[in-house]
Amino acid sequence: MPVEFLGIAATNNGSETSPRSGAAFDKEYTLKLARAHEDHGWDRVLFAYGSGSPDPAPAAAYIASRLDTLQILLAHRPNVSYPTFAAKTFATLDRISDGRLTVHFITGGNDHEQGREGDTLTKDERYSRTREYIEIVKRIWTSHEPFDHEGEHYRFHDFVSDVFPVQRPRPDVSFGGSSPAAYAAGGAEADIYALWGEPLAKTAEQIEAVKAAARAAGRTTPPRFQVAFRPIIAPTEELAWEKAHRTVDAIKARKENGEPAVVRHHRRGDPENTGSQRLISIARSGERHDRALWTPTAAATGGAGNSNALVGTPETVARALLDYYDLGVDILSARGYDLLGDAIDFGRHVIPLVREEVARRDAAGAARGPETLVEAG
Repeated sequence: MPVEFLGIAATNNGSETSPRSGAAFDKEYTLKLARAHEDHGWDRVLFAYGSGSPDPAPAAAYIASRLDTLQILLAHRPNVSYPTFAAKTFATLDRISDGRLTVHFITGGNDHEQGREGDTLTKDERYSRTREYIEIVKRIWTSHEPFDHEGEHYRFHDFVSDVFPVQRPRPDVSFGGSSPAAYAAGGAEADIYALWGEPLAKTAEQIEAVKAAARAAGRTTPPRFQVAFRPIIAPTEELAWEKAHRTVDAIKARKENGEPAVVRHHRRGDPENTGSQRLISIARSGERHDRALWTPTAAATGGAGNSNALVGTPETVARALLDYYDLGVDILSARGYDLLGDAIDFGRHVIPLVREEVARRDAAGAARGPETLVEAG
């Protein structure tokens, strides 16, 4: 089973450990970071979404027009545009990128953040809307005849697009979430299901929950799975753990100073979304899990987003990632705290180790032949 690596397409050099040095959209840095990913073995990068952040779609188009192979994962919130408009935007971007687009649909787990852009629906209503939105976008991507839609959240008549994606039948749809409502929506509609890094046993439980939801929706093939981490690597274990503790100290210092990049996520108390609640619960149960998972980075940010770390040498972190690969995860998402430097180091020192081991296993499996594989499975 091939393995893919997802990095971050940040539009400036700020992170939880250090403030940005320039504008929110630093064109030169955005290109430099994306090129570092393309040059160091990464498959795709995520253009994330935030209510006050630079619009990820034109930023992604900027990168796609300047790089040759790097794929794009574009985050999109259904509340910010009508699905007819969004479908055309995505199809145009797939054209610009020569078929390198995947769209990650974000339902939104924080009422305050959603309200910043006028979204007043409840969480369950948002999931219902997202599912309908994805269904519409998929149909627009593949329908060459006008059609009407009369749904719970959207109504339109006689619509047909004049721009279609390069990819056939359509680009992949990515989706994430850790609640039953998320599993139901993503299990039904997603080609890729994205999870935040949790201990192996809990990740396995989530994978099975999504597979069950996919079966309940009538699917015979479940989504692919993606899991995200914050790797902290160094040449020795001792140096990696020293770096890890410096990282948490820097996050805490910025949080104590009230810096927006750290405190904005859950400014009204405990997080509302199930994914962040799970990260906090895991952190309270212990700092270290499995081979290399470390939770204080998540605890320091209040479970904000992708925040659990993998700590160790490149060999240790590569083995930890392979543990998730063994669960059926074939897209590994990683983002360091020094965005540029860590992308280069991870690409140089970790990605080759994982790819080599996956290739070795695939070759061994091919040598054994299908009968042996059936018996072993």
